[in-house]
Amino acid sequence: MNAPMPAKGAPSTSSLTETPTPRHIEIMDTTLRDGEQTSGVSFLPHEKLQIARKLLRDVKVDRVEVASARVSEGEREAVTGICAWAAKKGFLKRVEVLGFIDRHVSIDWIYGCGGRVVNLLSKGSLRHCTLQLKKTPEEHLADIRHEIDYAVSLGMDVNLYLEDWSNGIKDSPDYVAGLIDGLKDSGVKRFMLPDTLGVLNPFTTEAFFKTMRSRWPELHFDFHAHNDYDLAVANAATAVRCGAQGLHTAVNGLGERAGNAPLSSLVAVIHDQLQLTTSIDESRLYETSRLVESYSGIVVPPGRPIVGENVFTQVAGVHADGDNKSALYCNALLPERFGRVREYALGKNSGKANILKNLEAYGLELSSDEARQVTQRIIELGDRKEVVTQDDLPYIVSDVLGYSTPQSRVKLLSYFATTAYGLMPTASLKVEIDGETYEAHATGGGQYDAFMHGLRDIYEHRLGRPFPTLSGYYVTIPPGGRTDALVQAVITWTLDGRTIRTRGLDADQTHAAIKATIKMLELLEDQPATIGQE
Repeated sequence: MNAPMPAKGAPSTSSLTETPTPRHIEIMDTTLRDGEQTSGVSFLPHEKLQIARKLLRDVKVDRVEVASARVSEGEREAVTGICAWAAKKGFLKRVEVLGFIDRHVSIDWIYGCGGRVVNLLSKGSLRHCTLQLKKTPEEHLADIRHEIDYAVSLGMDVNLYLEDWSNGIKDSPDYVAGLIDGLKDSGVKRFMLPDTLGVLNPFTTEAFFKTMRSRWPELHFDFHAHNDYDLAVANAATAVRCGAQGLHTAVNGLGERAGNAPLSSLVAVIHDQLQLTTSIDESRLYETSRLVESYSGIVVPPGRPIVGENVFTQVAGVHADGDNKSALYCNALLPERFGRVREYALGKNSGKANILKNLEAYGLELSSDEARQVTQRIIELGDRKEVVTQDDLPYIVSDVLGYSTPQSRVKLLSYFATTAYGLMPTASLKVEIDGETYEAHATGGGQYDAFMHGLRDIYEHRLGRPFPTLSGYYVTIPPGGRTDALVQAVITWTLDGRTIRTRGLDADQTHAAIKATIKMLELLEDQPATIGQE
């Protein structure tokens, strides 16, 4: 069994002068194949290409599984495009496609798309072999060898999935042993061991993996975890401790039922908890999570480790105070590792330390009494369950202290928006920018879209200034179903690599979005180089 190597810098048992090299773990990401089995998720060909590029080129995963063979013409287009791009970049052997035991149909499909690696799906439990395929183990073994020999004759690499391996090694270990013994010299590069139904725990994972490694120490084993008991990351980490050379992940934990092991969480555990290495560039994980979130339509829970919206936000004032005193409430998961920044929430639990942390971001200095007044106002807002963000802070300060902080350089003087059945929505608006008044009239796909067309025309064509791109938009309302309920519009903008997120609150959804838009322009004008950077 291969035991985990000590961390860099740790004394070696053989020599205190040697620095052992940590064991390297391969990461195969299956977002585009197994992740697409998430209910309601179907990536378009160009979306698959963008995600594959991001994973291979930027995140630097070792391998990507991009599709199942012969599923649809859309899949053919996606695989062909990905393989063509990968071939130009020297990544083709890192692109994998799931194939089936189907008398070469899958292999021909993959080869015809330009693929050169097949992940062949075999049955890893006796029940699956006899009840689903209705074949004897000997017949199934012969069929597998037939497919492997054909793929190898085409110059393809073959990895082998043992579907339902976790139940197979538990209930029919002799079947698993016979399968691997019959294939260990067949040319299979990697034997991939899935916990297909998510039934393992760290204790059973350890026992079964030790069995595999002790009997076949010369073979390469990948582990493919499912998260039915919320143990995918724990099981994958255990498999690595017991000698697994590769792990399968999915961005944001996408996958069938409860999903796969999340890429970001598993990488952090491998690096920090096991002191092992991967090829992953941690700083690109967050942006990749957001890309997949956008294309999949599956919102990342705000508390998901590493990539959740709130995981680097301190809420309690005592934590902010501790961070001011030698980072007492920080762990190894520093947000900067993942291309993020630590934030300090504003609400009824904030306390003065949180307020001061947020004021520092704006370069605002308040006296103790002024800070107390601002803190009290934020607590009052929090008690009413109103969302208070860092972007709101200058306006709260202005409201509490009676002066403008900062002085607004962008003012919405008036607007008029209409919508009617069968007619294009229109908007007329008047804004003041640096003391000058501008008017515009535009149409759009909706009232807010028409307003944005007019505002963009003022900035780009009359002022000659770049206008941020809207990259995220969602609205929320309090529960209860009242027609006059307040609507909160949360909009994310990007400009020159910076991210700005603003909120608007109003009983009218369009006006809430317009408030958020004007706030974004005010922030951009007041602090163009620093506001909203992530």
